[in-house]
Amino acid sequence: MTAEKECTNVTTTVVTESDDKLQLMKGAAFLTTVASAGILAGFGSTLALAKKRSPGWFSKGTMATAAVPETGASLALRALGWGSVYAWCGVGLLSLTVWKSMGVHSLTEFRQKMRSIFPAIPKNKEGPANSEEWDSIFRSEED
Repeated sequence: MTAEKECTNVTTTVVTESDDKLQLMKGAAFLTTVASAGILAGFGSTLALAKKRSPGWFSKGTMATAAVPETGASLALRALGWGSVYAWCGVGLLSLTVWKSMGVHSLTEFRQKMRSIFPAIPKNKEGPANSEEWDSIFRSEED
């Protein structure tokens, strides 16, 4: 037998960085799709329930009248917009305050500073908990 014949039966799997990125992108796309479907289903069912329970009030909220010059939907969208602006600005201001108070100039410095402030989390060498431990927790008193 030659070396060529021996090597033909060996199969190797090489995981490259591009494969990892592709898997990450697929996972992100899946989670985004599932979350979007959940949000749409929840919002749609809530809207349908509100319309079913009180159709009169529901129609008043969808049309502008002389007494109320703005529809409920436009008022809700405006509130959502301002709430989003306040949330983004608040988080940005908090992040900037922490960044400046720590006196760092890059993300690498920030990571090193945080490592020096907070204790390291030790890695568990034993692995995940055994199923026997869970059985003792959920065991009924009769056993």
